Amino acid sequence: MKAFLVKTLFYILGLIIISLGITLTIKADLGAGAWDAMNVGLTEIIGFTVGNWVIIIGSILIGTNALIARERPDILAVITILIIGKMIDFWLVTGLVHVSITGFLTQLVFLILGIVILAIGVSLYLQPNYSLNPIDGFMVALQKRFSLSLTVAKTLTEGFALILALFFGGPIGLGTVIILVLIGPMIQFFDPKAERVMNKLIA
Repeated sequence: MKAFLVKTLFYILGLIIISLGITLTIKADLGAGAWDAMNVGLTEIIGFTVGNWVIIIGSILIGTNALIARERPDILAVITILIIGKMIDFWLVTGLVHVSITGFLTQLVFLILGIVILAIGVSLYLQPNYSLNPIDGFMVALQKRFSLSLTVAKTLTEGFALILALFFGGPIGLGTVIILVLIGPMIQFFDPKAERVMNKLIA
């Protein structure tokens, strides 16, 4: 029971922290991650909130991932997208609505801070091995179906999102490149630390 509670705490806390990191990278206004830029572009063109688009796109991906991997849909992933989507809307509309980020250096600091927070969140949510964010599930589905390396599968999914973000006029820029370069190493840095903390709490 203790292990379940600790793992669930890491999972939910990780998703909330991920949403804060994503929000900071969006508000830095130097260019968001490809998937987030796509959601912002969809919001500006069609309407709905960024968080609602996280939920809509995530729902589509849950079905798509199942078809690609020839597996049953990961229904529990709905919890993942609901928490991330609703929390992104909370941070954008309520929590950080009055935070104004101006000046290149300030924007850069907030962008880097957002990436660090995002990496910490990902490291926490991955530890319990619960349902993946459908975007990560998309990468894994391609890797399984076509026997790709995770690096190639990740590059393909990010490239796909980047094309859609450009099509919908999402905020692609210097920040997008910085996120792409830093997020992997940052997750790799925090992941073993998150694992050690969780194991200590469970023991």
